[in-house]
Amino acid sequence: MIPSSSGGSGVPRRLLNFEPGDSSPSSTSSPPPGNHHQPTVEDESDAHDLPSTGSRSRNSLPLGESEDRINSITFKRRQRASSSRYSLFSAGTPLAATTPSLLPPEPAYSPYSSGTNLDHPQRSKQGQNDPTQSTLDPWSSEGPGRRVYDDLTAIDWIFEYTKERIRTRTLFRRRGILGYIAQLWDSSQVWVVLIGTGLAAGLLAAGIDIVTNWLGDLKHGYCSSHFYLSREFCCLGLELSDKCDNWIPWSQALRVTGSKAGSYIIEYLFYIMFSIVFAAIASLLVTRYAMYARHSGIPEIKTILGGFVIRRFMGTWTLVIKSLGLCLAVASGLWLGKEGPLVHVACCCANLLMKLFYALRKNEARKREVLSAASAAGISVAFGSPIGGVLFSLEQLSYYFPDKTMWQSFVCAMVAAVTLQLMNPFRTGKLVLYQVKYTRGWHDFEMVPFAILGVLGGLYGAFFIKLNMKIAAWRKVPKFKKYPVAEVVIATAVTAIINFPITFMNPQSSELVANLFQECSPKTDDFLSLCSHGKAAGPILLLLLSALLVMLLASATFGLQIPAGIILPSMAIGALYGRAMGMVVQAWQRNHPHSWIFTSCDPDIECVTPGVFAIIGAASALGGVTRMTVSIVVIMFELTGALTYVLPIMIAVMISKWVGDAFGKRGIYESWIQFKEYPFLDNRDDPVPDIPVREIMTRIEDLVVITETGHTIDSLEGILIGQPYKGFPVVNDTRQAGLVGYISRSELRFALDQARARSATGDTECVFTAPRSVIEGDYLDLRPWMDQTPITLSPKSSLMLVANLFQKLGLRYVLFATHGLLQGVLTKKDVYFVLNAEEGAAGVAGRLSGIGEGREGRRLLAGDLESETGEEEADEVGLLGEESGGL
Repeated sequence: MIPSSSGGSGVPRRLLNFEPGDSSPSSTSSPPPGNHHQPTVEDESDAHDLPSTGSRSRNSLPLGESEDRINSITFKRRQRASSSRYSLFSAGTPLAATTPSLLPPEPAYSPYSSGTNLDHPQRSKQGQNDPTQSTLDPWSSEGPGRRVYDDLTAIDWIFEYTKERIRTRTLFRRRGILGYIAQLWDSSQVWVVLIGTGLAAGLLAAGIDIVTNWLGDLKHGYCSSHFYLSREFCCLGLELSDKCDNWIPWSQALRVTGSKAGSYIIEYLFYIMFSIVFAAIASLLVTRYAMYARHSGIPEIKTILGGFVIRRFMGTWTLVIKSLGLCLAVASGLWLGKEGPLVHVACCCANLLMKLFYALRKNEARKREVLSAASAAGISVAFGSPIGGVLFSLEQLSYYFPDKTMWQSFVCAMVAAVTLQLMNPFRTGKLVLYQVKYTRGWHDFEMVPFAILGVLGGLYGAFFIKLNMKIAAWRKVPKFKKYPVAEVVIATAVTAIINFPITFMNPQSSELVANLFQECSPKTDDFLSLCSHGKAAGPILLLLLSALLVMLLASATFGLQIPAGIILPSMAIGALYGRAMGMVVQAWQRNHPHSWIFTSCDPDIECVTPGVFAIIGAASALGGVTRMTVSIVVIMFELTGALTYVLPIMIAVMISKWVGDAFGKRGIYESWIQFKEYPFLDNRDDPVPDIPVREIMTRIEDLVVITETGHTIDSLEGILIGQPYKGFPVVNDTRQAGLVGYISRSELRFALDQARARSATGDTECVFTAPRSVIEGDYLDLRPWMDQTPITLSPKSSLMLVANLFQKLGLRYVLFATHGLLQGVLTKKDVYFVLNAEEGAAGVAGRLSGIGEGREGRRLLAGDLESETGEEEADEVGLLGEESGGL
């Protein structure tokens, strides 16, 4: 054990431990085993609402309490003084009403607030008449305590829900008209945020769609009548085959029309130039103004919803840069999508709207419930799929998804979809983006190629994830990551050079997918030459080549310092090889119409629809790369309206997941979470190594502990400066190590800073327990900042039990004690390392049992969620906190 230096002037004093409801006080030197706290109705503090499985809460009577008063405790409810004020910083000697205080006066404690308050003058006056009565107010009357969350740390779910329970209980005690109005307003705040989020997400998505289409068409030409119109709006009412006089290609604008080769070269150069300019501006905006606007944001959102704190990830600048950068990045022609980033945009809108309501912005658990509901709006506006957005949030994003959150997600997604339809950015009047109307159904013999598409989707997902992770690891090398903008420019130039001459890669990805889904008919525009009834070998080979090139380009693009999603590129890849598969089956049926395989086909009628194979291929590719199932099926039939083909889509998605899982359980988002080493513990049923927890916990010998007395502000600041750990167990003494509680580094640092700001001196005594006698002078009571009842288990517990506690309860740490004596600690990141280790169970046990001997091992195991992102995250400050998102 590393003993902490006392440095304080406190002397050993006798502590009378007393629990409300006990028959008598008891003098102890270490807390007894078990949790014997018996809350009574008189215990007004609500501190017993904090769950605990081990260490005992220490509610001590001041020295001098008589046995008669102890025995006079009843179950009668005690009235709470309306003017009561409590202090973090108290004076041990009686204070006169005119005695200056170290703390400025603040309002009485409210369950909404975790602020510091002042001793009431009347109590000080009462203390003068009773020298045995300590002026320390009952700290437990202040509620469940206080928490401060630093950047890249985890929240305390149990504390946040306990605080919310206390707040709502206090709110619903109010009676009368004003009380009912207050309750109604409190209940309606979440709905105001969700409806506002749906409206904002719909408006932003419509604006992004309009600007993206205009910028994408600007690479080919401009509208002579109105420069700000895309080709679709400039030539509104005309077919694609008709000549549009208002649309001017760049070769015509430069009057290079005499030579066909010259026109091609001019348009080729303008295409490359605009692509590079758009991508470079997007990358500059991200790297200069909002680093968290890069990528899709879904891995970070999953981690945040799991309880992690990433400040400024959902701030105002992130929202602005993400929206602008997304328009530029998609228009540049890079193989990326806007669907994942739109989820991030919707969550940013919800986070900013929550700042208007005190009860929401002050509770981290409620924030994450609202963000879970808001994330459904992103998929809703990306695909015009409100039900798919709800299922996407449930299946892919949310860590905690109660029934009320599903209803809230439904409302938010519906409002977003209605807003998008009212905006009507594509002037179709339809919410379904890629609506198809097939005149033929599917046949039994097609189930075999549908299953083959599922296998191809699983293989594609596994290959794409491994290739993308290798490229990301190569990109992380210091000599390469110094030039993110140059890397974007090079990738864009290569992509533009390849895209322009290839028919299936030249259009925007959304336009490509829409055309691949369509059925061949005389009414459809076949500008991609997909419906030729001659030799189909050329288009089939070009489709397969395009799918291969898009896969390679998308794997290199996903991870650049620009806003980028992977959903639409995966759908495009699947649609390409799916359409090729459909054309192969169609050609086979045309050449052998009387084969026994095609007996179910009607004569003289087209039997096979290649567009159906494109839809199923897109679903299989999306399932292989994300490992989602139900939400993909719903998104696909909402996206296309092809409800008849739900069963083939389900079969292909199921097979793609099975094949993908054979190469690795993680999808693309989980792989990026592991790559960035975010401490995200998914609620999954993967096997847990059968290891006793004592083999992997950080033992008491390797811990830095803090004693409950004998410290000053200077000595505690010295511990914070000298030790890197994110939290410290509190014990009664360093010899017996009787467990008192656990204090996080964030709370300790904040409390000491607040004391310094209120003119406290460095030799001010700090206590983590009730004072055993009247302390001369000022002292700092740190009990409100300490977790008095941490989850405590026996060191003999299994890792499976501990992992379930971390996953189900969202814990940050678990302490291990035997008969009340501290034995070790295990943090969330320790469990993350064990569950994500590549070695077998025996190897993991052997490797981790020795951790803790060096500074690095103690930093990993004793540190509560030490950030190891290795990138700019460690230098970023500010999300989900009070100051997050400020400009």
